[in-house]
Amino acid sequence: MTKEKVIEILANYLEIDPSEITDETTFEDLDLDSLSAQEVVMELEDAMDGVELDVTKAGKSVKELVDYITGIQG
Repeated sequence: MTKEKVIEILANYLEIDPSEITDETTFEDLDLDSLSAQEVVMELEDAMDGVELDVTKAGKSVKELVDYITGIQG
């Protein structure tokens, strides 16, 4: 999954413009609480054809999340 797709999913969920999200954007910057983070993870999993993600390993920024997803996709 590409960084652009991750940003698109986050932006759609948060109803913000994708240009507001960068590699350095943290989930705290986006005001994602644990419930919101889990909902975003479920959307990402759906986009990845059901590949399961561990929200505790997703990191704290968009870049860390993309790196995590890239790592598990091989």
